[in-house]
Amino acid sequence: MHYTFPMTYTTLFIDLDGTLYPNGLGLWEEISQRIDSFMEEKLGIPCMDVPRFRQTYFHEYGTTLRGIQANHPEVDAGEYLNFVHAIPLDKYIQTDPKLRQMLLALPQQKWIFTNADKNHAQRVLNVLGIADCFDGIIDVWALDFRPKPVKEIYPLALKLAGEEQAEHCIYIDDLAKNLVPARELGMQTVLVSPNGVDPSVHHTIPRIHDLPSVLPDLFR
Repeated sequence: MHYTFPMTYTTLFIDLDGTLYPNGLGLWEEISQRIDSFMEEKLGIPCMDVPRFRQTYFHEYGTTLRGIQANHPEVDAGEYLNFVHAIPLDKYIQTDPKLRQMLLALPQQKWIFTNADKNHAQRVLNVLGIADCFDGIIDVWALDFRPKPVKEIYPLALKLAGEEQAEHCIYIDDLAKNLVPARELGMQTVLVSPNGVDPSVHHTIPRIHDLPSVLPDLFR
């Protein structure tokens, strides 16, 4: 299928976890264990009941944190985020010179657009060696804890990046559901997934390193 897009793109939005580095390295599994520990230790939820509460919070509110905020207003969001992200990142990810080289070849402004918080995002970027490749980070604090794929946050991301036209933006994520609202808004979408083409997005690549194969005109 042929897609018609403007010749000039000015802004790239790029997801963090599972996009800049692949899933399956064990990082998310440790974060998940720490979420369980927080709910048990800080909220007093019995260990056997934690999975049920997590599933309910996730499906009703979009993220476990939003469910906790709604049902346990006494919990400090900063404390939660610091607790669940307190893991040794270099145990799972390393500096990625090839990714750095690719990002530096992109003349557009580049923003991290993540459901995580800025501190976690900054740590990941530092370990990967690409922190200076980005113009900014749009995180849960900036979005008032509304997670992707809530439609209202995509125009807000444009505003935060100083971008006026969605048609001049590209959004890259490892979850198709997060890309659908961006596509509806007018952005070109790229899914990072080893599981094959997804018809709900414009392009699918197995790794972010493969971006030049589908959008070669983006590069210098």
